[in-house]
Amino acid sequence: MKKFLAILLIGMFVLTAAVGCSTDEGNDSGDSGSDDSGEKIGLVVSTLDNPFFVSLKDGAEEKAKDLGYDILTLDSQNDPSKELANIEDLITQKVSVILINPTDSEAVGNAVKAANDAGIPVITLDRGADSGEVATHIASDNVAGGKMAGEFVVNELDGKGKIVELEGIAGTSAARDRGQGFNEAIGESDIEVVAKQVANFDRTEGLNVMENILQAQEEIDAVFAHNDEMALGALKAIQSTDRDIMVIGFDATDDAVKAVEDGEMAATVAQQPKLIGSTGVENAEKIIKGEDVEEFIPVELKLITE
Repeated sequence: MKKFLAILLIGMFVLTAAVGCSTDEGNDSGDSGSDDSGEKIGLVVSTLDNPFFVSLKDGAEEKAKDLGYDILTLDSQNDPSKELANIEDLITQKVSVILINPTDSEAVGNAVKAANDAGIPVITLDRGADSGEVATHIASDNVAGGKMAGEFVVNELDGKGKIVELEGIAGTSAARDRGQGFNEAIGESDIEVVAKQVANFDRTEGLNVMENILQAQEEIDAVFAHNDEMALGALKAIQSTDRDIMVIGFDATDDAVKAVEDGEMAATVAQQPKLIGSTGVENAEKIIKGEDVEEFIPVELKLITE
């Protein structure tokens, strides 16, 4: 009996060892078979309260799915400190590349440098970064877009008149560049900017700011807003009066395009936010694969007037 039990124990030991070897071999085979499945892309968006950036996010997420990458999207809620925390979160999660749409071109430098220190490549979308190392910047040519809007205003007003400029978030490259292009275009005309005020790319602020300007300025021929949200806010303020004032926006969001089609807004400069997002992911994949990317990748603009 004792001899039988000894043989049985030896048999069980040999069987267990064999199963263990088989399991280890299976795990080794699984590791060697993994490809890009472990690569993750991080996306930090300035705010998802703005439809433009929601479209940008959608474009990035759809392209990531098409290419087989996981993408982690975080909302900075227009707060640079939240933005930095989001970048630190993505660093902790060991993403391969970070796409960021900055809340502020100057403040984002600390977040970009944090990613640089962690050895994670950074791609900026729509808004640039004033400091830190960026692999590529993908955006519309905002100076050209501002000029496009300015030239439209000059033509519509025959080179003379009084206009209001609603500015985006101070410090963002988009606000600086759109304003620069617009003012260069009207600079050689007799058009006068009678009011220039920040409304932070926000529709409600655009409404409130425009209401105050309407009370202060008796004569206004046109309004140029650095984005459609502010333009739509200004339009609502104007519609509560009997004044006939031309409104031009920037971004070509669905609401703005409809307002142009309905004859309420005169024009909007069309960006392609979904294309900006998808192009960001395409270039993230190039970086992951060790390929070179261009320093700046422009996305085409056009003026919508009907």
